[in-house]
Amino acid sequence: MKRLVGAFVALLVAGAPAHAADPATPPADGTHVTIVTSDVDRFFKLYDDPALAAAPDTLAARYLAGASPGLIEFMRMRRITPERLAKALRDKPDVFQAARGCAAKLGAIRPRLVAATDRLAALYPQAKFPPITIAIGRATTAGTANAKGLYIGLESLCMAKFIEADDEDRFVHVIAHEYVHVQQPLAQVEDRDETVLHAALGEGAAEFVAEQMTGSVAYPLLHQWAKGREKELETAFLAEKDGRALDSRWLYNQRGTDGWPGDLGYWVGYRIVKSYYDRAPDKAAAIKAIIEMTDPAAFLAKSGWTPGMAL
Repeated sequence: MKRLVGAFVALLVAGAPAHAADPATPPADGTHVTIVTSDVDRFFKLYDDPALAAAPDTLAARYLAGASPGLIEFMRMRRITPERLAKALRDKPDVFQAARGCAAKLGAIRPRLVAATDRLAALYPQAKFPPITIAIGRATTAGTANAKGLYIGLESLCMAKFIEADDEDRFVHVIAHEYVHVQQPLAQVEDRDETVLHAALGEGAAEFVAEQMTGSVAYPLLHQWAKGREKELETAFLAEKDGRALDSRWLYNQRGTDGWPGDLGYWVGYRIVKSYYDRAPDKAAAIKAIIEMTDPAAFLAKSGWTPGMAL
């Protein structure tokens, strides 16, 4: 079961699976993806009005009344209503105040996302490009996706500094990771009984391809934490790979526990995928096989990966 932004969504609200979409009409400038941020602009124009800030019901109603098509879909999927948004504004004012800082960085984030998705088109010509909508939600979901697009809750992703400290880098790397899920057959079906291996390879593939798109994985702190422990950790993973992901210490376990970070399966899955890619003589075919993977066990067998191997 794919959960947008991994541990963060497990901490908040599970995201919906990303279903493959028909290609959206490309932007007129020849790039591949449309990125909508107008809802964020409108929100903070309203939020800056002292009268509206003092009356969050009015703020919520006016903000949602002018929603973009992407925000309308995000509202439907994540149950965003004027009443619930108003309550979030009352209960979590610091979250929305902090989100202003991330909103100010969207001008720098946008061209990096365009470049990343253009890179995906070069890596994987079969890619689909539904629009990306970055909006303000009710501080419960960093994002979700469906056939119509990818939807990011700016205020929630802004809070997730434990994923990556730099706001601009975090937005670019996480959104690239999630955009890979839009392409993956493994991500199209929600299965509460999926195995550790299945989930880890789905997430590891997204991490690997996102790195090809942006120069970094979405969860770099996992790589830093695991450095020097590869053999021990991966031996444990191999012993537990057939267990249920939702009950494991490898996936969807919030921020983890002391001495064990959340979503460590992303890191193991990345290493298995990288082993496959490094061994492949045809790199373009390898990217296609990584994205289109449907049989995790068969992919593992072909990867050449062994616990603790140098990569």
